[in-house]
Amino acid sequence: MKQLLRILLAAIGILAIMAVAAVVYVTTFLDPEDFKPRLTAVVEEQTGLNLALEGPITWSFYPRIGVSVEQARAWLPDQAQDETAFAAINRAEVSVAFAPLLRGEIAVDGLTLDGMRLNLEKNAEGEGNWQPLLERLSEHNNESAETVLAPASAGPNADAGSLSVVLSIASVEVKNADIRYRDEQNQALWRVQPLNISGTNVNPVRSFPLKAMFTLTKHDRLDAEELERAPNMTSEVNLETRLRLGLEDEQIIFENTQLTTHTRQGEASEPQQLSLKAAEIVARLAEQQLSVTEGVLEAGLRHPENWQGSLAVALAFGLETDFAAQTAQLKEVQLTGPDGLRVSGHLNVEQLLDAPQYSGQLTAAPFTLRPWISRTGVKLNTASEAALSDVALTSPIEGSLKRISLPRLSLVVDDSTFTGDIAAALDGTQLSFNLEGDTLNLDHYLPGPETAQQASRGLLRKAFAQTSGTLLPQAWLSTLTLQGDLSVDQLLLAGLTFDDTQLALRGENGNHRLTAFESRFYEGELSATGQLDATSNVLEWQLSPSISNVQVAPLIETFSEEEAPLRGRFNLDGALTTQGNRRDVLTSNLNGELTARLNDGVILRTNISREMCELVAQQEGQQVEREWHPDTRFERFDATFQVRNGIVESDDLLITLPGIDVQGEGDFNLNSLNFTTQVNVRLVDTADAACQVNPRLQQLSLPVRCEGHVGDDKTQWCRFDRTAFEASVVDLLRNEAGSRVEKELEERIGESIDRIDERLGEGAGQELRDGIRRLFN
Repeated sequence: MKQLLRILLAAIGILAIMAVAAVVYVTTFLDPEDFKPRLTAVVEEQTGLNLALEGPITWSFYPRIGVSVEQARAWLPDQAQDETAFAAINRAEVSVAFAPLLRGEIAVDGLTLDGMRLNLEKNAEGEGNWQPLLERLSEHNNESAETVLAPASAGPNADAGSLSVVLSIASVEVKNADIRYRDEQNQALWRVQPLNISGTNVNPVRSFPLKAMFTLTKHDRLDAEELERAPNMTSEVNLETRLRLGLEDEQIIFENTQLTTHTRQGEASEPQQLSLKAAEIVARLAEQQLSVTEGVLEAGLRHPENWQGSLAVALAFGLETDFAAQTAQLKEVQLTGPDGLRVSGHLNVEQLLDAPQYSGQLTAAPFTLRPWISRTGVKLNTASEAALSDVALTSPIEGSLKRISLPRLSLVVDDSTFTGDIAAALDGTQLSFNLEGDTLNLDHYLPGPETAQQASRGLLRKAFAQTSGTLLPQAWLSTLTLQGDLSVDQLLLAGLTFDDTQLALRGENGNHRLTAFESRFYEGELSATGQLDATSNVLEWQLSPSISNVQVAPLIETFSEEEAPLRGRFNLDGALTTQGNRRDVLTSNLNGELTARLNDGVILRTNISREMCELVAQQEGQQVEREWHPDTRFERFDATFQVRNGIVESDDLLITLPGIDVQGEGDFNLNSLNFTTQVNVRLVDTADAACQVNPRLQQLSLPVRCEGHVGDDKTQWCRFDRTAFEASVVDLLRNEAGSRVEKELEERIGESIDRIDERLGEGAGQELRDGIRRLFN
């Protein structure tokens, strides 16, 4: 932009030189056509451009003396005449007031440039075709200003006869200008047209009003205009300001500037409006410095898909930039917007032109984040409608064009407060965090119930409910380098409370590891490690959970919202694997093994031993007289669970109570939520048995079968397995009948066997007796 401005100013100055010289020449020799060779020679001498004046030169006398030039073109020194000219103009006119001539002064009354065309090009190596021109102008700049455009105070000028030039132009107007910029290095074609600039009372001392209007377009390919392609970007620009030209100090000052733009990306997009206001903008050309005082950038953003109407945001700021030192300072930054958005801070930038590095402070007052997420196109369905309604943060900010970090972050999200640091690569390939928080209720941020039926499912059904949506962004995880640590004093999830939770994540090249998850969990401990492989087309998961001495009573009460029937300390260890990125697929591919046990287990408010002893005594025609504890104590509760493709199976379920053994097997289908369990209860006569048991009952098991769906009525889940019980009774009677027959046979043939011993020898009878016994076994 600075180079473009210098080119425009140089073009205006050159044309002014031409116009003033033309006036002097015309008024002296009265033949404007004879002036053409002199004009082309002056332009070539000062700029190196090859000028062709193809149209006539005309002039007028009263009330003002004026000269106009039509159809002029200029080529760069290395350009051929058959190429497109570097610069061209349809008509240029300059006029001077007649009355000042009587006082020996030349006062330029008006300057008009109509149909100016400028063709700028940058080659693949980044070299611009305008650079030799700028170097030539810088060599002759001081000389030209002194000899041709000297102010009246400098006295008479030999080259201008006895007249002095007063540089105060009543009117300057640029109409229908067309500037093209062809960038081969970035394969972009920029165009400014029609450019219209107007200014009045233009002078080098005082500020004067200036207006500019143009349309800026950009194509993403160089041959887009030949192919009649629509621009990829179109912006309508309108500038109003007061400009002060500090030529002696080499600075340009814009006062009370207002710049507005209406920009479209493509043909069908909604226009985005930007407005920049500034009390003062100072460009110090010699020091290569730029400053903005009381700047305000206002935006009216539109997105037809994500929000209705225009989204109004405003950024107030001050700016100090030193291009020579490559530094910049954004001061007193204040970003405001709807839903309570108010962000303030400051920013310091170093290595501005080479590799910008920034640092500063950022503070966001409490605001509602929820509608801002919705504006990005993300539809929130959280269990709590108040989630993300109160967010605030403060932190230093550091980074570059590739990375941003908040090194000492203090973050408030609803009822949670976090401190620590967050850093991320702006292209999404790196993420690191180390945060400590007081409390976090994840239930508020998880998807909420969509229907009343879903809300009444219960925890287990919700956990394994099928969904067609993907759970994790696999493409992002495959390239992400991750290092995250999180510790929370209290974590709430699925109604469960996790205390002193610590989480550590590490990952790179698509392999991510849960290196540690530790938490105090219902007077016990919960820990896990795991791994996620995102390098292939299918996500592969590994998880090794461990539960130690967790109290099951409060855990059951949390699940069922009813008084727990069981007490004890639950323990579990195992390893699980699965594949996929949808909940139903993960469940179907789940495999592994889990080992569970219950220590210090007690069935509350029921003494099963008492019930069984009273039942046995009733069958024996006796009564039990003793004091009973109201609860039933477990001696042992063990099980091993095999998980195969989403089906959990166990064939070694063992529960031992005083005088009672419970053995069982069963399976639970995590996909269909159907289950089947077969349990056999047997009375045993042990040292700590609650009562003596008839040996016959010890051999008789009481089978219970449980089956169904977790959504069925719980009272219909289990029933007494009459078929299995009848089979047990038949086996018991068959065994008893076989024993009685064996005993009777032995008694009847005993004497015969004794006689066989006498005849055949000692031991022969015993062998025969054993052989008969084996027939009944």
